[in-house]
Amino acid sequence: MSDLAIDIRNVVKRYEEHVAVRDLSLQVPTGSVYGLLGPNGAGKTTTIRMILDIIAPDAGTISLFGQPHTTIGVLDRVGYLPEERGLYKKMQVRRVLLFLAELKGVKPAEATRRIDEWLERFSLTTADKDWGDAKVDELSRGMQQKVQFIATLLHDPDLVILDEPFSGLDPINAQALKDAVLELKQRGKTVIFSTHVMDNAEKMCDSVCIISGGVKVLDGRVTDVKRAVGVRHVALAVAGDVQNGVGDVLRDRALVTKMEGNTNYFELELAPNADSQTLLRRLIDAGASIQRFELVQPSLHQIFLQRVGATGIETGMSGHG
Repeated sequence: MSDLAIDIRNVVKRYEEHVAVRDLSLQVPTGSVYGLLGPNGAGKTTTIRMILDIIAPDAGTISLFGQPHTTIGVLDRVGYLPEERGLYKKMQVRRVLLFLAELKGVKPAEATRRIDEWLERFSLTTADKDWGDAKVDELSRGMQQKVQFIATLLHDPDLVILDEPFSGLDPINAQALKDAVLELKQRGKTVIFSTHVMDNAEKMCDSVCIISGGVKVLDGRVTDVKRAVGVRHVALAVAGDVQNGVGDVLRDRALVTKMEGNTNYFELELAPNADSQTLLRRLIDAGASIQRFELVQPSLHQIFLQRVGATGIETGMSGHG
């Protein structure tokens, strides 16, 4: 049994003059939650479609569970939630789920049991309403997304691939999805999901790969990625409003390259050659009454901004990766 659920080596995908994915290599360990991160148009969805053999790479190799991804039967172990959702709108929820489960080889009786279990878990069956008997187009967008997520899992796949799974979900439904993903990990399943929302990735992922313009920017375990970037951020809280002398210190670009905050709380990014102790001494000498001065690891959001830029990572943006 392979230690890798996905092994991509030097994959390239071109569309005429456009290179959508350029010499991409990444490895997804079995039993992990892995984030494929990047702005819209970065190559995330193209990579996922190559993994699933929907489109073929122009160069490179892709293996799933230690076998070429084109091996007969290997994709039966995969569940896929596409970014572009698609269900049969005029079918009843239970019927469409049963149909999709049977396509994956699940026997009707077992499929029915699993459907009822998932519908209850996602609050699609209540004392007042059984949405399983409703037609798909009678459901809200969030409900439809939950139904499609259920369809992704009905055949109990070993590898679950989710393309922008949280797009359009309210906080309650998004949390239900996150809880389900973490439970899959606890059961030894592998989950890879693409997103441009860094906060979701930071809370859920063991490892990440950030791509931009079809090129891998960095990858590895989240803790290692943060450690490699280094601790260049300071959380600062001062008593009272910042006076002129303290403000001058914070605006000194030899010490601080970026500052966010309000009258008495700030998040600072140290200048490349600045020393945090020098900053602390300068603040004290300027008369600051310091309540908090803490070196903090950068968030994935901050790392992404630093390495890629701000384009396309706002929550709720849509587009093809």
